[in-house]
Amino acid sequence: MESQKMLVQQLTIGPMMNFVYLIGCRETAKAAVVDPAWDAQAIIRKAKELNLKIEHILLSHGHPDHMNALDDLLAATNARVYIHAEEVDYMLAAAQSFGVPTDFLRDQMNRFQKVSDGFKIQVGKLLIECLHTPGHTPGSQCFLVENCLFSGDTLFVDACGRVDLPGGEPEKMWWSLNQKLRSLPDDTVVYPGHDYGGSPFSTIGAQKKSNPYMNYDSVRQFVRDMNYI
Repeated sequence: MESQKMLVQQLTIGPMMNFVYLIGCRETAKAAVVDPAWDAQAIIRKAKELNLKIEHILLSHGHPDHMNALDDLLAATNARVYIHAEEVDYMLAAAQSFGVPTDFLRDQMNRFQKVSDGFKIQVGKLLIECLHTPGHTPGSQCFLVENCLFSGDTLFVDACGRVDLPGGEPEKMWWSLNQKLRSLPDDTVVYPGHDYGGSPFSTIGAQKKSNPYMNYDSVRQFVRDMNYI
């Protein structure tokens, strides 16, 4: 989805079918990258092709497959990184558990800005709102700009992120899906973090109809069906 003010470019990168996004302000050519994964040069090339300048990097969560191109992207730009405050310690622990060196992250921490629910990031003339959506990880977040939701590993097309990894909490995932995201307007376009569905994007209205994980009145039943009871 694009508008007169905003450009959205979706890239599929890496062995886990990650979606990486460029969100650009048409008027100023300033841009944000959502979840820089696997191939920084591919992201940089696409930004140059679109005449965009990357000034912001938005992390939906701290799993390495969503940020393993961060070091190269930071080396190539002056971008600032936005991560939920509850995700910083988890990000470092997750990196260690996957055998990823953390020295780089610690050295670059001055370029990280810790955000909370409702925080707004200005990208040119665009305002991107951070929505805290825990469940997949403690500090998972989605990004809302105009009527587009970049949903990371919280909401997929007809599915949701795993809650059985360290830091996952099915009760919080139920709340994020069935309370917070379900309350968004039906025409909100959903851009997920992986190409795991039958379509690369959807809408909140469509997901309310077809996604079983967004149709639970009972948190207990949700947790039971996720095999946690």
